[in-house]
Amino acid sequence: MRKTILLYALLLALLIFLLKVLEYKFFVRDLSLEFYIGVVALLFTGLGIWVGLKLTRKKNPIPPSPGGKFVPNESALQQAGISPREYEVLEGMAQGFSNQEIADKLFLSINTVKTHTSNLFIKLDARRRTQAIQKAKALGLIP
Repeated sequence: MRKTILLYALLLALLIFLLKVLEYKFFVRDLSLEFYIGVVALLFTGLGIWVGLKLTRKKNPIPPSPGGKFVPNESALQQAGISPREYEVLEGMAQGFSNQEIADKLFLSINTVKTHTSNLFIKLDARRRTQAIQKAKALGLIP
């Protein structure tokens, strides 16, 4: 990040230097100050648009599955060792359900849901639900 900022600063300093050289050599009497302000404004506008697009672009998006329906990354599921039942609990966590709501939905006891949640935390190397959901999304396990 520092390298990029330094590069932009040097580039802008060079452009200002070039404008000053042009001002003194060729355009001292032909062009007004507003012209130079306009050129600098256009350069900064272009730079701002480019930086904005670069910062807001998504990195490594998950490609959409055929038919528009989400398909989990099977290789990541196997690599993490997440069982089908643990995956169902993970989906419930991602939907914002509490342990009791997940237990009711999957016809499990609340202790079983807590066990699956604990196993998910270990397998996803997470400490909290939000962290587990974030890591699962990054791996392409949940939409």
